[in-house]
Amino acid sequence: MILKKLSILNYRNIPEASLEFSDKVNCLLGNNGMGKTNILDAIYYLSNCKSSLSSTDANTVRYGEEYMLLQGEYERAGKTENISCAIQKGKKKSVKRNGKEYKRMSGHIGLLPLVLVSPQDWNMIVGGGEERRRLVDRIISQGDSRYLDALIRYNKALEQRNVMLKQGCADPLLFETVDAYLSEAAQEIYACRKEWIVKFTPIFMRYYNFIGNNNETVSLDYRSELNEKPMLQLLHDNFQKDRLLGFTSQGVHRDDIELMLGSELMRKIGSQGQCKTYTIALRFAQFDFLKELCGITPLLLLDDIFDKLDSLRVANIMRIVSDKAFGQIFISDTNRQHLDETIRAVGSSYRIFSVESGVCRSLHQ
Repeated sequence: MILKKLSILNYRNIPEASLEFSDKVNCLLGNNGMGKTNILDAIYYLSNCKSSLSSTDANTVRYGEEYMLLQGEYERAGKTENISCAIQKGKKKSVKRNGKEYKRMSGHIGLLPLVLVSPQDWNMIVGGGEERRRLVDRIISQGDSRYLDALIRYNKALEQRNVMLKQGCADPLLFETVDAYLSEAAQEIYACRKEWIVKFTPIFMRYYNFIGNNNETVSLDYRSELNEKPMLQLLHDNFQKDRLLGFTSQGVHRDDIELMLGSELMRKIGSQGQCKTYTIALRFAQFDFLKELCGITPLLLLDDIFDKLDSLRVANIMRIVSDKAFGQIFISDTNRQHLDETIRAVGSSYRIFSVESGVCRSLHQ
Protein backbone atom coordinates (compact mmCIF):
# COMPACT_ATOMS: atom_id res chain seq x y z
CA MET A 1 0.00 0.00 0.00
CA ILE A 2 1.27 3.46 -0.94
CA LEU A 3 0.17 6.95 0.07
CA LYS A 4 0.64 8.93 -3.14
CA LYS A 5 -0.66 12.37 -2.13
CA LEU A 6 -1.65 14.13 1.07
CA SER A 7 -3.58 17.39 1.39
CA ILE A 8 -3.86 19.17 4.74
CA LEU A 9 -6.00 22.14 5.65
CA ASN A 10 -6.03 23.68 9.15
CA TYR A 11 -4.62 20.63 10.90
CA ARG A 12 -2.93 21.58 14.17
CA ASN A 13 -0.22 24.14 13.29
CA ILE A 14 -0.35 23.42 9.54
CA PRO A 15 -2.49 25.97 7.65
CA GLU A 16 -2.24 24.25 4.28
CA ALA A 17 -0.02 21.66 2.61
CA SER A 18 -0.11 19.53 -0.54
CA LEU A 19 2.52 16.79 -0.59
CA GLU A 20 3.39 14.14 -3.18
CA PHE A 21 5.36 11.23 -1.78
CA SER A 22 7.96 8.74 -2.90
CA ASP A 23 6.82 5.13 -2.99
CA LYS A 24 9.66 4.23 -0.60
CA VAL A 25 11.32 6.79 1.73
CA ASN A 26 9.91 10.18 2.72
CA CYS A 27 11.87 12.37 5.13
CA LEU A 28 10.60 15.31 7.17
CA LEU A 29 13.38 17.63 8.35
CA GLY A 30 12.99 20.47 10.84
CA ASN A 31 13.49 21.66 14.38
CA ASN A 32 11.24 20.54 17.22
CA GLY A 33 7.81 22.15 17.32
CA MET A 34 7.78 23.06 13.62
CA GLY A 35 5.12 20.55 12.52
CA LYS A 36 6.93 17.37 11.45
CA THR A 37 5.02 15.24 13.93
CA ASN A 38 1.74 16.87 12.91
CA ILE A 39 2.22 15.72 9.32
CA LEU A 40 2.80 12.17 10.51
CA ASP A 41 -0.24 12.52 12.76
CA ALA A 42 -2.35 13.60 9.77
CA ILE A 43 -1.35 10.37 8.00
CA TYR A 44 -2.18 8.44 11.16
CA TYR A 45 -5.58 10.15 11.33
CA LEU A 46 -6.49 9.05 7.81
CA SER A 47 -5.91 5.43 8.81
CA ASN A 48 -7.47 5.45 12.29
CA CYS A 49 -10.07 8.27 12.21
CA LYS A 50 -8.37 9.77 15.25
CA SER A 51 -5.19 11.54 16.29
CA SER A 52 -2.28 9.76 17.95
CA LEU A 53 -1.56 12.94 19.92
CA SER A 54 -4.94 13.87 21.35
CA SER A 55 -8.10 12.10 22.45
CA THR A 56 -10.19 15.15 21.49
CA ASP A 57 -10.93 15.85 17.83
CA ALA A 58 -11.43 19.55 18.53
CA ASN A 59 -7.71 19.82 19.33
CA THR A 60 -6.83 18.85 15.77
CA VAL A 61 -8.42 22.00 14.30
CA ARG A 62 -5.87 24.79 13.87
CA TYR A 63 -6.25 27.53 16.46
CA GLY A 64 -8.68 30.23 15.33
CA GLU A 65 -10.19 28.14 12.51
CA GLU A 66 -13.64 26.56 12.27
CA TYR A 67 -12.74 23.33 10.48
CA MET A 68 -9.98 20.99 9.33
CA LEU A 69 -9.76 18.72 6.29
CA LEU A 70 -7.40 15.85 5.45
CA GLN A 71 -7.36 14.11 2.08
CA GLY A 72 -5.20 11.18 1.02
CA GLU A 73 -4.81 9.39 -2.29
CA TYR A 74 -3.67 5.79 -1.84
CA GLU A 75 -2.70 2.92 -4.08
CA ARG A 76 -4.08 -0.20 -2.40
CA ALA A 77 -4.34 -3.69 -3.87
CA GLY A 78 -3.99 -2.28 -7.38
CA LYS A 79 -6.75 0.29 -6.94
CA THR A 80 -6.85 4.01 -6.11
CA GLU A 81 -8.50 4.89 -2.82
CA ASN A 82 -9.38 8.48 -1.93
CA ILE A 83 -9.94 9.01 1.79
CA SER A 84 -11.02 12.23 3.48
CA CYS A 85 -11.54 13.20 7.12
CA ALA A 86 -13.23 16.47 8.03
CA ILE A 87 -14.13 18.16 11.29
CA GLN A 88 -16.26 21.30 11.53
CA LYS A 89 -17.09 22.85 14.85
CA GLY A 90 -20.63 22.02 15.90
CA LYS A 91 -20.98 19.18 13.37
CA LYS A 92 -20.34 15.45 13.32
CA LYS A 93 -16.97 14.22 12.08
CA SER A 94 -17.08 13.06 8.47
CA VAL A 95 -14.95 10.22 7.05
CA LYS A 96 -15.37 9.34 3.37
CA ARG A 97 -14.01 6.64 1.10
CA ASN A 98 -14.08 7.55 -2.58
CA GLY A 99 -16.65 10.25 -1.87
CA LYS A 100 -19.01 7.98 0.09
CA GLU A 101 -19.39 8.69 3.79
CA TYR A 102 -19.07 5.84 6.25
CA LYS A 103 -22.15 5.09 8.32
CA ARG A 104 -19.87 3.68 11.02
CA MET A 105 -16.26 4.79 11.25
CA SER A 106 -15.34 1.37 12.61
CA GLY A 107 -15.90 0.13 9.05
CA HIS A 108 -12.81 2.09 7.98
CA ILE A 109 -10.41 0.62 10.55
CA GLY A 110 -8.05 -1.87 8.94
CA LEU A 111 -8.44 -0.56 5.38
CA LEU A 112 -5.16 1.37 5.60
CA PRO A 113 -2.91 -0.48 8.09
CA LEU A 114 -0.24 1.71 9.63
CA VAL A 115 2.43 1.52 12.32
CA LEU A 116 3.67 4.64 14.11
CA VAL A 117 6.89 4.62 16.14
CA SER A 118 7.08 7.77 18.26
CA PRO A 119 8.48 9.23 21.51
CA GLN A 120 5.00 8.77 23.04
CA ASP A 121 5.66 5.02 22.99
CA TRP A 122 7.63 5.58 26.20
CA ASN A 123 4.22 5.59 27.93
CA MET A 124 3.88 1.89 27.13
CA ILE A 125 6.76 1.29 29.52
CA VAL A 126 6.04 3.75 32.34
CA GLY A 127 2.30 4.30 31.95
CA GLY A 128 -0.63 2.40 33.40
CA GLY A 129 -2.37 -0.66 32.02
CA GLU A 130 -4.60 1.51 29.83
CA GLU A 131 -1.62 2.38 27.63
CA ARG A 132 -0.74 -1.25 27.01
CA ARG A 133 -4.36 -2.31 26.48
CA ARG A 134 -4.62 0.44 23.88
CA LEU A 135 -1.59 -1.01 22.10
CA VAL A 136 -3.12 -4.48 21.96
CA ASP A 137 -6.56 -3.22 20.95
CA ARG A 138 -5.23 -1.07 18.10
CA ILE A 139 -3.05 -3.86 16.73
CA ILE A 140 -5.75 -6.53 16.74
CA SER A 141 -8.54 -4.17 15.61
CA GLN A 142 -6.70 -3.15 12.44
CA GLY A 143 -6.73 -6.74 11.23
CA ASP A 144 -9.81 -8.23 12.87
CA SER A 145 -13.16 -6.45 12.54
CA ARG A 146 -14.81 -9.01 14.83
CA TYR A 147 -12.50 -8.02 17.65
CA LEU A 148 -13.29 -4.34 17.11
CA ASP A 149 -17.00 -5.14 17.15
CA ALA A 150 -16.59 -7.04 20.43
CA LEU A 151 -14.75 -4.06 21.96
CA ILE A 152 -17.52 -1.70 20.92
CA ARG A 153 -20.20 -4.00 22.33
CA TYR A 154 -18.27 -4.49 25.57
CA ASN A 155 -17.71 -0.78 26.15
CA LYS A 156 -21.36 0.05 25.50
CA ALA A 157 -22.55 -2.65 27.92
CA LEU A 158 -19.95 -1.61 30.50
CA GLU A 159 -21.10 2.00 30.30
CA GLN A 160 -24.72 0.94 30.74
CA ARG A 161 -23.91 -1.29 33.71
CA ASN A 162 -21.90 1.46 35.40
CA VAL A 163 -24.79 3.88 35.01
CA MET A 164 -27.12 1.32 36.58
CA LEU A 165 -24.73 0.80 39.49
CA LYS A 166 -24.25 4.51 40.04
CA GLN A 167 -27.99 5.19 40.00
CA GLY A 168 -28.69 2.33 42.41
CA CYS A 169 -30.75 0.25 40.01
CA ALA A 170 -32.29 -2.73 41.84
CA ASP A 171 -33.80 -4.65 38.90
CA PRO A 172 -32.11 -8.12 38.90
CA LEU A 173 -33.49 -9.05 35.47
CA LEU A 174 -31.99 -5.93 33.91
CA PHE A 175 -28.61 -6.70 35.46
CA GLU A 176 -28.87 -10.30 34.27
CA THR A 177 -29.46 -9.14 30.71
CA VAL A 178 -26.65 -6.60 30.70
CA ASP A 179 -24.23 -8.99 32.43
CA ALA A 180 -24.89 -11.69 29.83
CA TYR A 181 -24.24 -9.24 27.00
CA LEU A 182 -21.10 -7.91 28.71
CA SER A 183 -19.77 -11.39 29.42
CA GLU A 184 -20.23 -12.63 25.85
CA ALA A 185 -18.18 -9.73 24.48
CA ALA A 186 -15.58 -10.10 27.27
CA GLN A 187 -14.92 -13.74 26.48
CA GLU A 188 -14.37 -12.90 22.79
CA ILE A 189 -11.91 -10.14 23.71
CA TYR A 190 -10.08 -12.35 26.20
CA ALA A 191 -9.70 -15.22 23.71
CA CYS A 192 -8.34 -12.89 21.01
CA ARG A 193 -5.84 -11.28 23.38
CA LYS A 194 -4.55 -14.67 24.54
CA GLU A 195 -4.10 -15.81 20.95
CA TRP A 196 -2.39 -12.53 20.04
CA ILE A 197 0.17 -12.88 22.87
CA VAL A 198 1.19 -16.35 21.67
CA LYS A 199 1.69 -15.24 18.06
CA PHE A 200 3.15 -11.81 18.76
CA THR A 201 5.76 -12.54 21.44
CA PRO A 202 8.27 -14.53 19.31
CA ILE A 203 8.24 -11.80 16.63
CA PHE A 204 8.85 -9.13 19.25
CA MET A 205 11.68 -11.11 20.89
CA ARG A 206 13.43 -11.51 17.54
CA TYR A 207 13.36 -7.76 16.83
CA TYR A 208 14.45 -6.81 20.35
CA ASN A 209 17.54 -9.00 20.27
CA PHE A 210 18.46 -7.98 16.73
CA ILE A 211 18.30 -4.25 17.51
CA GLY A 212 20.21 -4.63 20.78
CA ASN A 213 22.57 -7.24 19.33
CA ASN A 214 22.11 -9.42 22.41
CA ASN A 215 20.30 -12.48 23.72
CA GLU A 216 18.38 -10.96 26.62
CA THR A 217 15.15 -12.69 27.58
CA VAL A 218 12.14 -10.44 27.03
CA SER A 219 8.49 -11.41 27.19
CA LEU A 220 4.92 -10.13 27.38
CA ASP A 221 2.88 -11.32 30.37
CA TYR A 222 -0.89 -11.14 29.84
CA ARG A 223 -2.54 -10.44 33.16
CA SER A 224 -6.31 -10.78 33.26
CA GLU A 225 -8.84 -11.56 35.94
CA LEU A 226 -10.38 -13.89 33.37
CA ASN A 227 -7.33 -16.12 33.76
CA GLU A 228 -8.94 -17.25 37.02
CA LYS A 229 -12.70 -17.01 36.41
CA PRO A 230 -15.07 -16.41 33.48
CA MET A 231 -16.48 -12.90 33.20
CA LEU A 232 -19.99 -13.82 34.29
CA GLN A 233 -18.65 -15.35 37.51
CA LEU A 234 -16.54 -12.25 38.20
CA LEU A 235 -19.60 -10.02 37.81
CA HIS A 236 -21.65 -12.24 40.12
CA ASP A 237 -18.96 -12.53 42.81
CA ASN A 238 -18.29 -8.78 42.90
CA PHE A 239 -21.84 -7.48 42.52
CA GLN A 240 -22.23 -6.14 46.06
CA LYS A 241 -18.79 -4.55 45.94
CA ASP A 242 -19.63 -2.94 42.59
CA ARG A 243 -22.89 -1.54 44.00
CA LEU A 244 -20.97 0.16 46.79
CA LEU A 245 -18.29 1.48 44.42
CA GLY A 246 -20.76 2.56 41.74
CA PHE A 247 -18.80 0.95 38.88
CA THR A 248 -17.72 -2.44 37.53
CA SER A 249 -14.50 -3.29 39.32
CA GLN A 250 -13.38 -6.37 37.35
CA GLY A 251 -13.28 -7.44 33.73
CA VAL A 252 -11.21 -7.22 30.55
CA HIS A 253 -11.25 -3.41 30.84
CA ARG A 254 -8.71 -3.90 33.64
CA ASP A 255 -6.40 -6.30 31.76
CA ASP A 256 -2.70 -5.48 31.51
CA ILE A 257 0.24 -6.62 29.41
CA GLU A 258 3.31 -6.56 31.60
CA LEU A 259 6.54 -5.86 29.69
CA MET A 260 9.22 -8.13 31.13
CA LEU A 261 13.02 -8.22 31.00
CA GLY A 262 13.96 -11.60 32.39
CA SER A 263 11.77 -12.04 35.46
CA GLU A 264 11.54 -8.30 36.23
CA LEU A 265 9.37 -5.47 34.90
CA MET A 266 11.17 -3.50 32.21
CA ARG A 267 10.00 -0.21 33.74
CA LYS A 268 11.82 -1.07 36.99
CA ILE A 269 15.20 -2.27 35.73
CA GLY A 270 15.52 -1.24 32.08
CA SER A 271 18.00 1.43 30.96
CA GLN A 272 16.89 4.20 28.60
CA GLY A 273 18.45 2.35 25.69
CA GLN A 274 16.79 -0.93 26.65
CA CYS A 275 13.38 0.72 27.07
CA LYS A 276 13.69 2.53 23.73
CA THR A 277 14.74 -0.73 22.05
CA TYR A 278 11.77 -2.47 23.70
CA THR A 279 9.19 -0.02 22.32
CA ILE A 280 10.71 0.02 18.82
CA ALA A 281 10.76 -3.80 18.77
CA LEU A 282 7.08 -3.82 19.78
CA ARG A 283 6.26 -1.56 16.84
CA PHE A 284 8.29 -3.56 14.31
CA ALA A 285 6.58 -6.72 15.56
CA GLN A 286 3.25 -4.90 15.12
CA PHE A 287 4.26 -4.23 11.51
CA ASP A 288 4.91 -7.92 10.81
CA PHE A 289 1.73 -8.97 12.60
CA LEU A 290 -0.47 -6.54 10.66
CA LYS A 291 1.14 -7.39 7.34
CA GLU A 292 0.25 -11.06 7.80
CA LEU A 293 -3.18 -10.39 9.28
CA CYS A 294 -4.30 -7.82 6.69
CA GLY A 295 -2.49 -9.19 3.66
CA ILE A 296 -1.28 -5.63 2.92
CA THR A 297 2.05 -3.99 3.69
CA PRO A 298 1.36 -1.26 6.29
CA LEU A 299 2.77 2.25 6.15
CA LEU A 300 5.65 2.75 8.58
CA LEU A 301 5.95 6.11 10.36
CA LEU A 302 9.16 6.78 12.32
CA ASP A 303 8.96 9.94 14.42
CA ASP A 304 12.27 11.04 15.98
CA ILE A 305 13.26 7.47 16.88
CA PHE A 306 17.06 7.80 17.11
CA ASP A 307 17.18 9.76 20.38
CA LYS A 308 18.67 7.81 23.35
CA LEU A 309 20.06 5.08 21.06
CA ASP A 310 23.72 4.24 20.61
CA SER A 311 25.29 3.93 17.16
CA LEU A 312 25.01 0.13 17.13
CA ARG A 313 21.26 0.16 17.73
CA VAL A 314 20.79 2.91 15.15
CA ALA A 315 22.72 0.85 12.58
CA ASN A 316 20.63 -2.23 13.32
CA ILE A 317 17.39 -0.28 12.90
CA MET A 318 18.72 0.92 9.52
CA ARG A 319 19.29 -2.70 8.53
CA ILE A 320 15.73 -3.60 9.50
CA VAL A 321 13.99 -0.82 7.56
CA SER A 322 16.17 -1.45 4.49
CA ASP A 323 14.67 -4.93 4.17
CA LYS A 324 12.35 -5.36 1.19
CA ALA A 325 9.63 -6.55 3.57
CA PHE A 326 9.05 -2.91 4.51
CA GLY A 327 7.17 -0.77 2.03
CA GLN A 328 6.63 2.98 2.20
CA ILE A 329 8.40 4.73 5.08
CA PHE A 330 7.90 8.20 6.57
CA ILE A 331 10.63 9.41 8.90
CA SER A 332 11.07 12.67 10.80
CA ASP A 333 14.19 14.03 12.49
CA THR A 334 15.95 17.23 13.42
CA ASN A 335 19.24 15.76 12.19
CA ARG A 336 19.84 15.67 8.43
CA GLN A 337 22.61 13.10 8.94
CA HIS A 338 20.18 10.54 10.36
CA LEU A 339 17.89 11.01 7.37
CA ASP A 340 20.73 10.71 4.86
CA GLU A 341 21.93 7.52 6.57
CA THR A 342 18.44 6.05 6.36
CA ILE A 343 18.21 6.90 2.67
CA ARG A 344 21.57 5.28 1.98
CA ALA A 345 20.61 2.17 3.97
CA VAL A 346 17.33 1.70 2.12
CA GLY A 347 18.95 2.51 -1.22
CA SER A 348 15.73 3.36 -3.01
CA SER A 349 13.70 6.34 -4.21
CA TYR A 350 13.15 9.11 -1.69
CA ARG A 351 11.88 12.62 -1.08
CA ILE A 352 12.90 15.14 1.57
CA PHE A 353 10.63 17.87 2.91
CA SER A 354 11.56 20.71 5.21
CA VAL A 355 9.02 21.77 7.82
CA GLU A 356 9.21 25.21 9.42
CA SER A 357 6.42 26.85 11.42
CA GLY A 358 3.81 24.62 9.81
CA VAL A 359 5.03 25.33 6.26
CA CYS A 360 6.23 22.37 4.19
CA ARG A 361 8.38 22.48 1.10
CA SER A 362 10.15 19.88 -0.97
CA LEU A 363 13.96 20.02 -0.95
CA HIS A 364 16.11 19.34 -3.98
CA GLN A 365 16.83 15.62 -4.25
